[in-house]
Amino acid sequence: MELSVDQQKALSELLAWYQDPARGAFITLGGYAGTGKTTLIAVFKNELLKLNKGMRIAFCSYTGKAAQNLKNKLKEAGTLSAKDTVSTIHGLIYNPREGGDGRITGWDRKDELERDLIIVDEASMVDGAIWADLLSYNIRIVAVGDHGQLPPISGTFNLMQAPQLMLTQIHRQARGNPIITVSEHARSTGLVPPMKYGPGVVKYLKDDCDAQERTGELLESWSPETLILCGYNTTRNRINQFIRAARGYETTAPSGGDRVICLRNNHKKAIYNGMLGTLTSLTPAQKDWYQAEIQLDDRERPYDGLIYAPQFGAKTGVNFTADRKLSMIGDLFDFGYALTVHKAQGSQAKRVVMFEERFPKMDDEMWRRWLYTGVTRAEEELYLFG
Repeated sequence: MELSVDQQKALSELLAWYQDPARGAFITLGGYAGTGKTTLIAVFKNELLKLNKGMRIAFCSYTGKAAQNLKNKLKEAGTLSAKDTVSTIHGLIYNPREGGDGRITGWDRKDELERDLIIVDEASMVDGAIWADLLSYNIRIVAVGDHGQLPPISGTFNLMQAPQLMLTQIHRQARGNPIITVSEHARSTGLVPPMKYGPGVVKYLKDDCDAQERTGELLESWSPETLILCGYNTTRNRINQFIRAARGYETTAPSGGDRVICLRNNHKKAIYNGMLGTLTSLTPAQKDWYQAEIQLDDRERPYDGLIYAPQFGAKTGVNFTADRKLSMIGDLFDFGYALTVHKAQGSQAKRVVMFEERFPKMDDEMWRRWLYTGVTRAEEELYLFG
């Protein structure tokens, strides 16, 4: 594979780090969208095999979809061997604990991992607790992520705040990609000029007549392959109810078939802030609670538990940290047709519909990160309104 100058430099640094344990337990590699992070990792893996043919590498990512995308790219590059594993971080380091009825009652951290190296993709999503668990195995780690994105949803930990190695040069194969072009505008200036950038990649001004008509069409044609992104919770709630009405739901309460999003980590249940899924069953339980089964996009087994009814359509998230009694009972979910960009960090979709909404307190750098993070959720189509 032909590498750019900064890819070649990063490869040399990665190999030097690997061959010298004194250089540290981990190394971080940051790269903007289109700079060829996965290409570099594939070449790095091939170079490692020259040093150690029997090497066992664990590739992992925060979400199931990201892990599957990584697996596909590594297969395309012909670099995935039978000894390697590709999974979510959670699947790599935790084992399910089952009750007598076969249901998962919790998750336990594995005692050891029979791996020689861990490569974490989408590392900008990793929070402090998961990072501490990864480090506890004393296996060396390469953490790869996009340092242009927003920091993780919760806490102050940010693995990609100052990467040791950085890729900034857009890869030759990505230069003609219209989504990459839009992402460069977002990242460098925070201003995406209104125009058509390519098939299915358009920036509209919100007040244009065409834009208003197109907005309605896009929202009414929502599918699970679509991410609708905005800034304000009020906008998110309004869009969620618009789409639900278009899909035939006659009540503002959740129902079977509704798209939902998890709003709070629960390590025992293996659910995390930002996870998306579909309600498969819902029955009223005790006051303010539903007994729910949710088929999560990133899990083979469905979530089964109590979810908090007043959260659905609420203007703000319920503060479970302040009210410990609530957190002991069940979990927080809300409608997941439209998401704020912060909640969508670990997701990607073939089509992204995004409404530019800037908070008054947001400085220019945070705005650029917000816009860039939203834009780079799109895989094929991007409709931006601002």
